[in-house]
Amino acid sequence: MKYRIRSAVAVGLLAALTVSCGSDSKSDGGSNTTAAGTAAPGDTSAGTVDPNAKPIRVGLVTDIGGLNDKGFNFLASEGMKLIESQLGGQIEIRESKSDTDYLPNLSYFAQQKYDLVIAVGFLMQQSLGDVAGQYPDVKFAIIDASVTAPELAGHPNIAALSFHEEQGGYLNGYLAGLLEKDGSLKGMNTDMVVGTVGGIKIPAVDRYIAGFQAGAQAAAPGITTLNSYSNDFADQAKCKELAQAQIDQGADIVMQVAGGCGLGVFSAAEESGSFAMGGDTDQTKVSPVVLGAAQKKVDQAVLSVAKSVQDGTFAGGTDTVLGVAEGGVEISFSDQVPAAIKDQVLAIQDKIRSGELTDIPSTVA
Repeated sequence: MKYRIRSAVAVGLLAALTVSCGSDSKSDGGSNTTAAGTAAPGDTSAGTVDPNAKPIRVGLVTDIGGLNDKGFNFLASEGMKLIESQLGGQIEIRESKSDTDYLPNLSYFAQQKYDLVIAVGFLMQQSLGDVAGQYPDVKFAIIDASVTAPELAGHPNIAALSFHEEQGGYLNGYLAGLLEKDGSLKGMNTDMVVGTVGGIKIPAVDRYIAGFQAGAQAAAPGITTLNSYSNDFADQAKCKELAQAQIDQGADIVMQVAGGCGLGVFSAAEESGSFAMGGDTDQTKVSPVVLGAAQKKVDQAVLSVAKSVQDGTFAGGTDTVLGVAEGGVEISFSDQVPAAIKDQVLAIQDKIRSGELTDIPSTVA
């Protein structure tokens, strides 16, 4: 399957990555809607808004899990704050508590003729396709999907942004494999077992898992990799139970790929004296047991697609796929990781960036 790649958005992302994010957003306490106001006082990263820039209104619909997932949805909301502070945009966020919220939330923004409506997540494909067909004059973007999907195909007002999660997963897995071989961290056993807990089995989740398994095997041939799915992106208890089951089988490093549910993996590791790997955001800052985190720059992708609307370069019907080379994926490390191991993982990241390392699987065997 071939994709039409829109290079302008990728270039915009590279530029956006030079600007740091603003302060944390605040919820209005409502069950479905979060509206952002002006940039937070004292926010020194806001930059200067061009007074001649076209004013735009941007609406964002979160996936299930909401803004407190400390990952995917949270990052998208951070991107909205950048739209406000750097582009002078008027922004509003609506949280989806269940899949039945997708259609009304997307329709809410479309009916008000927002300049851009952003859907966060693969699971919104059907709802987005339905709404985009009803409002052909409204521009839409979706994260972690492709315009080649049947639900989105034929809609020239939809742009799709996705990531090479397999690259981030590979880096996490390589780090886990090296740490297993090294065995010097207090609490590590000698079983050479690592695991992953995914949420719902969708392409973005499986890309992370496939990459992690391949990276662990590359760093430590013969290592055992476990995998489970919670079929949930919100219930932390489900992921905690699955992670504990893997820990009981000898895994002392478990990567979470399950959004807000995945925070339960960290709880299991904390209580058992084991370790974890994070995804999407720098989750080494979320829990002391997180040794590495495969980040994907959803916030910057959100900013970049909004900028394309503002400057007139938005191209619907196209895919933009971002990886290490485009500045869309990278790994972060806990201070617990020995410097020599960190350097080995960064060398692998450089090989991915240069194109020397390309044969990373993206599907789970």
